Amino acid sequence: MIPPLLGHITLGIYAVLLAVGGVIGFVKARSKASLISGILSALFAVVALVLAVLKNIWGFPLGLTLAIVLFVLFGYRYAIHSRKFMPSGLLAIVSMVVLLIMTLLMLMSDEKIS
Repeated sequence: MIPPLLGHITLGIYAVLLAVGGVIGFVKARSKASLISGILSALFAVVALVLAVLKNIWGFPLGLTLAIVLFVLFGYRYAIHSRKFMPSGLLAIVSMVVLLIMTLLMLMSDEKIS
């Protein structure tokens, strides 16, 4: 059984990684798009975290949705465009891990209800 605390920690770490990645993209490549998308993605992860901590039913699904969107985006960028592991490959893997944890947490919460 996976405790909800693991989901909270996962979303917190995910938010930090997304924000730091956006800042690094801006510093290294002067990419405003990286900064804005990194900060917005981190903000969505924080909102999902706060909702999950407050035991709102939308917390983990929002985290799952964010992870799915970013996994598809970065997986596509890695596979089709750049073939560079950093940052696309790494973020695709991190998003997949978050996706799996959120999915397991949601499945376990459904089992408790029934």
